[in-house]
Amino acid sequence: MNVTILFFATLKDLAGQSRLVLTLPDSATVADVKRALIAQHPQLSPNLDSAIAAINREYAFPVDAVKEGDEIAFFPPVSGGQSVYPEVFRLAAEPLDLYTLLAEITVPATGAVCVFSGMVRGETARDGSLILTNRLEYEAYEPMALAKMQQVAAEIRARWPLVQGIAIVQRVGQLAVGHNTILIACAAGHRDQGCFEAARYGIDRLKEIVPVWKKEIAPDGASWVEGHYFPKAEDRRS
Repeated sequence: MNVTILFFATLKDLAGQSRLVLTLPDSATVADVKRALIAQHPQLSPNLDSAIAAINREYAFPVDAVKEGDEIAFFPPVSGGQSVYPEVFRLAAEPLDLYTLLAEITVPATGAVCVFSGMVRGETARDGSLILTNRLEYEAYEPMALAKMQQVAAEIRARWPLVQGIAIVQRVGQLAVGHNTILIACAAGHRDQGCFEAARYGIDRLKEIVPVWKKEIAPDGASWVEGHYFPKAEDRRS
């Protein structure tokens, strides 16, 4: 059988390509896919050994079977349901307009909106040194990232049912110092109805399950920044 393999971030750089077609036995699992890829592309090991997998835009695990025509993505650790209130999930190549976004998620009953906005730092204190950054480059596994943003919103609603509109917007592409990288906004009727907690949960959860990565471009070189969270079975959409 033939399956399509997608690589992101560090794995894409190591493979020298973002997509390939792999031929496998009919009884293959995700673990078999990794072994076959390493046999063909030894430079992917050990990064592929520790990579996260997704089959058809949902997290997958070593024992999961693969089928003819599956789309199997590999990437380093990062980042649904309908609501009666407005929701915005977006990967944006252009700068964000906060006021336009707030207008999209507020309703006549909205009295409070809590907004988290990430920014590109030009200086970072790390281990007693000052690290300089010229710009960041963001990449996303787009279809899965949007689906996982919807999952984050559904989890927010399960925990804070009084939250109204929700916006999760991630910038992609090259971003200069001072530019906005992500915006998470949660609206409610009053400030004590969970909007603060929901926005904090939203950014923390996005960093865990939404497949988005960044490359730091510094004066002395560039490197991908990889996370440490590995998805669990409960991180799949229910």
